[in-house]
Amino acid sequence: MTPIISTRELSKTFRRKGGEEVVAVSDLTMDIEPGSLTAFLGPNGAGKSTSLRMLTTLLPPTSGHATVCGFDIARQPDDVRRAIGYIGQKNGAAQYYRVRDELVSQGAFYGLGRVERRQRADELIEVLGLTDIATRTTMTLSGGQRRRVDIALGLVPAPRLLFLDEPSTGLDPQSRSNLWEHILTLRERYGMTLFLTTHYLDEADRFAERVMVVDHGRLIADDTASRLKANLAGDRIVLTVAGSAPGVLDTLRHVATGTDAVEHTPVEVPEGAAVRYAVVVDHGDRVLPGLLATLAAAGHRVVAAELHQPTLDDVFLRLTGRSLREAADVDSPAQPALTPGGIQ
Repeated sequence: MTPIISTRELSKTFRRKGGEEVVAVSDLTMDIEPGSLTAFLGPNGAGKSTSLRMLTTLLPPTSGHATVCGFDIARQPDDVRRAIGYIGQKNGAAQYYRVRDELVSQGAFYGLGRVERRQRADELIEVLGLTDIATRTTMTLSGGQRRRVDIALGLVPAPRLLFLDEPSTGLDPQSRSNLWEHILTLRERYGMTLFLTTHYLDEADRFAERVMVVDHGRLIADDTASRLKANLAGDRIVLTVAGSAPGVLDTLRHVATGTDAVEHTPVEVPEGAAVRYAVVVDHGDRVLPGLLATLAAAGHRVVAAELHQPTLDDVFLRLTGRSLREAADVDSPAQPALTPGGIQ
């Protein structure tokens, strides 16, 4: 199957005042299958926004090459732009335009005929549940309603590939859930490929078939969320064992993943003095029953047992040494302009 996005050693370097070079993206190589939902994650300044801007032809690469929807981003930028949709971080619709008028105008920007662009606007209004607000100006809409309008604008050209750059940032949990319901419905209906950046790692964990992590301009992880969690974070078992429990430490070290240390802390519980142990293991749901049986057979009394399965936050911390920051984007200097739902 021909990749819908294919990059080979794609790189971007900026030059600051004084001549200092800053490498924003270095040797990005990847193939994205049609129809997939890929999450492209990284802290601010990691290179993900610069990567998106190159893939959407907003920035020329310094070196390397890439094709998007079968078109070369450097030699065929107009073809790339006609084939993709882009939902940026900020609201794209003009504040004083009515929703339907904005969608019809967007159709004109993409060269749709008068009848076709009106039909497309009406279709998207129905699919995205915008009927009740179609005649309202966008400045009167809630944050969740505006994001749905942004998605509609990005879908006007019926793109094969939709880039979603932090689509749910700033929305309350209910609006985020509602937005994702619409995104997944649209994906199923139109068979689109989705390429997502997000600061909400639970979104990547729940919805993406593939998770890629970039840091300092380089791709440092690429796998499914489940495999990344199993291989990079592991499950954490916490046991509280009555008394001083000699021998427990050796038993836990035997099941620990790799060279991970076993944490142990004296605690007081209703049953009296105890020690709380924490160990990282593979397949904790399988290890825990046998571990409890082994300790019981050795005469140890376990008064509490917990199993904590990892999240992508744990993976991200293990990979980068820090949590995903919610700071302002400092990914690159000049920021190219975006038209509503499209590219300028």
